[in-house]
Amino acid sequence: MKVSNLFIFLFLLAISVVDAQEIRVHDPVVAEQDGTFYLFNTGRGISVHSSTDLENWKREESVFSEKPDWTDDVVEDFENHIWAPDIFHKNGTYYLYYSVSSFGKNTSAIGVATNETLDPEDDNFEWVDQGIVIQSVPSRDMWNAIDPNMVEDEEGTVWMSFGSFWNGLKLVKMDEDLKSIAKPEEWHTIARRERSFELPDEDPGDAALEAPFIFKKHEYYYQFLSWDLCCRGDESTYKVVVGRSKDVKGPYVDKEGKPLNEGGGTLVVQGNENWYGAGHNSTYTFNGKDYMFFHAYDANDKGAPKLKVAELEWDEEQWPSLKNDVLK
Repeated sequence: MKVSNLFIFLFLLAISVVDAQEIRVHDPVVAEQDGTFYLFNTGRGISVHSSTDLENWKREESVFSEKPDWTDDVVEDFENHIWAPDIFHKNGTYYLYYSVSSFGKNTSAIGVATNETLDPEDDNFEWVDQGIVIQSVPSRDMWNAIDPNMVEDEEGTVWMSFGSFWNGLKLVKMDEDLKSIAKPEEWHTIARRERSFELPDEDPGDAALEAPFIFKKHEYYYQFLSWDLCCRGDESTYKVVVGRSKDVKGPYVDKEGKPLNEGGGTLVVQGNENWYGAGHNSTYTFNGKDYMFFHAYDANDKGAPKLKVAELEWDEEQWPSLKNDVLK
């Protein structure tokens, strides 16, 4: 009986190692602190996992056990299902930006919470919500305040890129407090696809793009973004494209020289017969290697969204591609 139990334990352990990277996530972002990687993703109260090897992930407590007080003012009867976070570290503080929204509407806002540490065992560990950073309103704004990503330029100025559908993805300069937009406001459209003219303003439209992530490498800022449709199981068509610019404000162009704000984008990864769609990525350098994190919809598990981690490589012209095929 003891031998049988040991066999079962070792078998289950082997399965857990094989499937270690395929935890269920949407919209993963990652930060490293003292040798531990912390992954934040869409979920009730913002889901969190930790890992020491980027393969085996431990579930941690969510960021918010209760929804932030202000969220019902944006989305009526908000149920604490928070989308698409981004984690950013500056001046000894971790800033966790997150999205509150109604699906298919630009009834949305981006908020931010702060913490001194990501280690839940640290005595100073406490997420403190700082409220709304930016809000979009239907029939007023032709942009959507979701999917934030923070980037610091070479002068030390921090910018937020964000957006989904409507008239494209935006970049806005942040105030030094990193909790509000800088005054006077400075906005840029950094990616856009063609939208049908006849659609009413409140309609998300058919210009399907979202989730910008800007990564500094070589002499360029690379803007990764997701095209087409997420969150639809076997009808998901998500894919990741990229463009680059030597100025964080753009214009960003793809490998063929087409501007991203004119529909350009060079393909990085897309779905296949085993994975319906792949998108909403984040990109980092860890231990001297460049990684792209994203989710893909598993065709062999009813379209469940799974975490994918791929190392990036760069061609002679300094364009990225996935070094390892993680969508087999």
